[in-house]
Formats: sequence, structure tokens, C-alpha cells
Amino acid sequence: MILNATAQRGPKAHVASYYAATANSAPDRPALIGEVRADVCIVGAGFTGVSAALSLAENGIGAVVLESHRVGWGASGRNGGQIINGYSRDFDVIRDRYGAAQARALGDMALEGGDIIRERINTYGIACDLVNGGFFAAFNNRQMLELEHQKKLWEMYGYRELEMIPSNKLETCVGSDIYVGGMIDYRSGHIHPLNLVLGEAAAAESLGAKIHEDSAVTGVEDRGAETVIHTVQGSVRAKTTLLCGNAYLGDAAPELTNKIMPVSSQIVATEPLDSAMLSRLLPPNYCVEDCNYILDYYRRTPDNRLLFGGGVVYGGTDPPSIERKIRPHLARTFPALRGVRLDFAWSGNFALTLTRVPHVGRLSKNVLFSHGDSGHGVTTTHLLGRLLAEAVRGRMDRFDAFATLPYHSFPGGRRFRVPLTVLGSWWYDLRDKLGA
Repeated sequence: MILNATAQRGPKAHVASYYAATANSAPDRPALIGEVRADVCIVGAGFTGVSAALSLAENGIGAVVLESHRVGWGASGRNGGQIINGYSRDFDVIRDRYGAAQARALGDMALEGGDIIRERINTYGIACDLVNGGFFAAFNNRQMLELEHQKKLWEMYGYRELEMIPSNKLETCVGSDIYVGGMIDYRSGHIHPLNLVLGEAAAAESLGAKIHEDSAVTGVEDRGAETVIHTVQGSVRAKTTLLCGNAYLGDAAPELTNKIMPVSSQIVATEPLDSAMLSRLLPPNYCVEDCNYILDYYRRTPDNRLLFGGGVVYGGTDPPSIERKIRPHLARTFPALRGVRLDFAWSGNFALTLTRVPHVGRLSKNVLFSHGDSGHGVTTTHLLGRLLAEAVRGRMDRFDAFATLPYHSFPGGRRFRVPLTVLGSWWYDLRDKLGA
């Protein structure tokens, strides 16, 4: 029986994913009741919010974190678990849009998210199944040329831990006949994302942070000298508020929600497989993502399953059947798994910006935000959480490298942003299928 994303254990439970089934033990945090005061209030206990809380706590600032469900309930606890460096737009695109100085500033921080993850795993002893190494798989020669171009761009920023893999060496990385080659990123990797965010939350609490679950924010009231963050049962009066809800911020700050698009991605996890078969499919245990616009991604788990994701639904709704959406991609990639049993199937939303670059800034002097990591959230959320914490402490240069970027809303507003984006995605999908 497939456990799908609608199955819940209770009002505060995580969705029924492979990650929830294999999560480390974590306490139920109490809901916020009554009024409390704090130097900093953080809305959202996913990677961005928890990263900010831990960075603040490491510098002696104890934040109050409000989470509508449970720590890691949203995309942070449901994603593919891949440590992918950089942003959802290449450096040459960033340079052409924003100039060489902005590209250099963002380029200098492009590897920091992955470094933060590894630092915290080591510092706090977080058990989250870290495996190093990732592979970008190309379907055709055009995509191989794009990977070679990306490699040269990264080398311009001093990063040289990439290796091109031609077709005659492909089987050393992935046992599939649908690719023509690819590129290894030795500083990529994969983790159990829910266990990572649970471990980071526990570390933040050990240093003084307070986390309240089941505490959905109903409004943010800016009073100039302070903000008042309201929940159903309480409120927080804070000097500074950080909005870190991403695709799950809801109506707590509609002026932000209207500027991003929630997009769902679907993932399945197979039954445990024969270890010899898995070693043929993924010999070095790298995580893999292909180079298509609407891409597939996959990796092994410690208990010998294949975790396989892909597909998108603009607007953030679930498809009628996650299995029907993903299984053909799984079978195309690995024909030997055509009839494999799927034990888990779930979906989760990430926040997409029109520019595909994270949207970071201020709603006022005391209200800062970060969202819209556009599919690169595992690493960029950790970086941007640190930058939010730096801004609270008065260091603005790295925060402003993102906050000063011009931002453009989706054309058509909330009503028409989905159909217009779908039209654009059809063109790129057709381009991938034609290999053009």
C-alpha cells in the first residue's frame, strides 16, 4: 500500500512520506498561548527560519519561532534531499541581468549553503545520512555543452571540484541508457532533509531559541518601534520579525504571497531493493538530477530504496495520482524497475519567483523576509537564514547583495500567473523533448 501525502497521524503530523516514516524522535513543541516578548520573532520553522534562529542563537540572540504545523512540515521536510550548489539561474544570467559586481557578490556566497549544512552536521552531531557527491545527467549533446559552459562559469569563481563525464564513462555514475554523459559535482551530496531540520531546531533550542508549533500566524502588525505577530491563541511583541514561510506563508503577509508562485513537486520511494541492483543503478551513491527544464531527480536511501522525484504542478496543487505522474519517468530511467512496488508517494510545494532568484528584502525597517528559492532551497535557505541573522545583528552588506536586486511580479497577478507560466513551460518542455 502506498502511503500518500493526504494520510496524517494527527493535526500536527508531518505528511506520510518516507522522511516522516524514518524521522528521528522529536518533541511536540507547545503552541503559543498568551503574549510574549522577544528581540526577534521568526515566522516559519523550515530551513530558512531554523537556519536564522540557529545563527542568531550562536551569537547569543534567542528568537521565538512560530510554526503553523510542525518543524519541517513544509518543503524543508519533503524535498529530494539534494545538496545542489548555486542558484536556479546560472552566473552568466545573473551577470547579464544585474552586472558583474552583483554576480561576483552572489558567486562568492554560492557554495556557503552546503558548507553551513556540513558544519552543523559536524558541530551538533546531526544524524541525517549525509553522502557527498552529485551528478548532473545530460540527455543530448546540447545539454553536455551547457554543462561544460556551467563548469567554466564556476571555475571563474574559483570552484574546480567539477568533472565532465563522457558517455564511455557514464556507467561509473549512473546505470541508465537514456543519458549521453554528465558532470560530477564533488561538493554536492544528499541528506535526510527532515532529520536535518529537526536536528538544527534542537541545536537552536539548546542555545536559547524558543519554537512554538501549531501556532499559525494570522497577521503581522508593524507599530514602528516594534512588531506584533498574532496567532490564534497568542502574540509576540518583537523588535524584529523575519518572515520565512516561503510557499507556506499563506495570508500572514499577502504582499509577499502575491509575489511568488507555489509549485508542487512529487516524490516516490520504492520498496527496499537488492543492494547489488542498486549498486548497478547508482554505483557511487551520488544523487542525480537531469538537465531538462522540468527535471527528474533521484538517489539511494540508507535502507536500499530508490527515492525518485520530478514533475511540477504550477499553483501548488497535487496531481490526481502521484504514482501515475512519476512512475513512467522512473520506468524510462530504469527499465528494470518498471513494476517495482512503491511504498511512499508524496508532494510538497516550493516557492518560485519570476526571476528564479531568491526574493529577499524588507517590508519595513523591522520586518525582513526571504523566500522564492525556486527549486534550490536546501542550500540557499541555509545561506539566506544566516544572512537574515547577520542583518538583525547589523551586518547588511551580504543581505543587501540580494535585497537590492530588482524584483518583478508574475504577469497576470494571482489569477493568471499559473496559466501564463504553464504556457512558457510548454515551450521549454518541447525544447527538451526535441533536444533543441
